[in-house]
Amino acid sequence: MYLYHFGMRELPFTITPNTSFYCGLQAHDEALQVLVTALKTGEGFIKVTGEVGTGKTLLCRKLLNELPDHFITAYVPNSFLNPYELRRAVASELGVLTAKGGANDPAVTPDHFELAERIQQRLLDIHRNGQTVVVIIDEAQALPQESLEAVRLFSNLETEQRKLVHLVLFGQPELDERLAKPELRQLRQRIGFSYQLRSMTRTEVGQYIHHRLQVAGYQGAELFPPAIIKQLHKASRGVPRLVNILCHKCLLLTFGRDAPQVSRWAVKQAIADTADAQANHFIVRWFLPGAVATVAMLATAMWMAGGVSL
Repeated sequence: MYLYHFGMRELPFTITPNTSFYCGLQAHDEALQVLVTALKTGEGFIKVTGEVGTGKTLLCRKLLNELPDHFITAYVPNSFLNPYELRRAVASELGVLTAKGGANDPAVTPDHFELAERIQQRLLDIHRNGQTVVVIIDEAQALPQESLEAVRLFSNLETEQRKLVHLVLFGQPELDERLAKPELRQLRQRIGFSYQLRSMTRTEVGQYIHHRLQVAGYQGAELFPPAIIKQLHKASRGVPRLVNILCHKCLLLTFGRDAPQVSRWAVKQAIADTADAQANHFIVRWFLPGAVATVAMLATAMWMAGGVSL
């Protein structure tokens, strides 16, 4: 691998959401501030959406790390759950005994009503201790319709003074499309704060790459010149995950050539090897050459048939 070649301690561009690599870009810092402020002020329901690869899961994990100690969190990373499975996942996170021997004991399984009762009792106990429960659901666009209704019922749990549970949904734009449906208007109307993550600007892509290299331990000369940053921003559309994939491949290719700096050639090769990065280059790399080839074949066929002189 290229770590020794570039003098790094760890890989800087993995796609695993690692909070130690969190880069305080404006969009992510704003979203984090909205989330923390909304939860501290007692807002019961918050939604964050963003395209695939814009850093929702990393932001979600950053939030889990940043919340003050009086918050008790229940994190549900897999949202493709029916209502019972969703309640059981929350119950497990909150330490609710969902069976006689404990949360994972299959000997006795409570029914829907009993499980809901146990969760509510646990929430009341936490409330009496002066603590606040936050349920965070990642990839919320995958929640089945009936599970979205279960989420709404969670938001109904409250005392006369405040909510017993706060809900944060992280999802792709499809979540907004689903919530726009008339049958989900009750759930939609409960959402107090919403934030939509955007992609990075060209300047932010440069900051992002430089930050991750520093965290990984790189201390050498400039690896990604401004012209290369421009190429990477265009190909990635400013999506952090795509930037990571392209940069990792660029470093592999640069290491393979024993070069000190990423070149245009390396970027072009990385783009050609990354399906989702090819969209911006489709017309240049595929449509025009394909069109030229098609015209040439047609002209040749017509010439052979005697229909045109070349």
